[in-house]
Amino acid sequence: MNIEAIKSIYFFEMARTRRTLLQSVVSPVISTSLYFIVFGAAIGARIQEINGVSYGAFITPGLIMLTLLTQCIGNGSFGIYFPKFTGTIYEVLSSPVSMIEIVLGYVGAAATKGLMIGTIILLTASLFVDLSIAHPLAMIFFFVLTAVSFSLFGFIIGIWAKDFEQLNLIPMLVIPPLVFLGGSFYSIDMLPPFWQAVSHFNPVLYLISGFRWSFFEVSDVNPVVSAVIILAFLSICLSVLAWIFRTGYRLRN
Repeated sequence: MNIEAIKSIYFFEMARTRRTLLQSVVSPVISTSLYFIVFGAAIGARIQEINGVSYGAFITPGLIMLTLLTQCIGNGSFGIYFPKFTGTIYEVLSSPVSMIEIVLGYVGAAATKGLMIGTIILLTASLFVDLSIAHPLAMIFFFVLTAVSFSLFGFIIGIWAKDFEQLNLIPMLVIPPLVFLGGSFYSIDMLPPFWQAVSHFNPVLYLISGFRWSFFEVSDVNPVVSAVIILAFLSICLSVLAWIFRTGYRLRN
């Protein structure tokens, strides 16, 4: 294992965050604060509690997941797409660095950025609502595994994308609706039976539900099922990456 190569890629990507601090860190924090002001104050005044949890606290895990997913996918995809766009990816591919080391560097940096911003959002949320974490280890499990899984997913998108439009297609047009319809701001028990059934086909529901359970022991889905879904998604991403590196899909050409 070439540790120096992994560190070089990792720290190069982390340096990009420092150069774009306003866009990478400040913007998500301000956006989340506005969510708390609008949803927590305006709607929270009309919806006092959901399943015994204050509305402001109830939406916190969903807001963290919204930020975590978009940031991890965005950082993971841009990290590998930009070298493709500039042509510097060929220098990386021709160097004595294995594909595993490349993934560890890029995906590790993307996941770290997502976890950093997610933690900042969690601390910001504590300024607006009273938060308690019933199962800290479970919270860390869902937090870290989601960050790694969706950073891998973003990495795959970055390899697949041919232009910036495709690069932003899934993070901007697919993920936000899935998060909003995945129980971020409500419990699916509040929906009619038909839409409850439809919601179970939304994979993001399981992420938010398991993460929320670690805070309040309240969930729409069994937390064990949520953990299995995340692990299955991680396995799928790893399998797709293995195929990409074996065939050179959109890397060698």
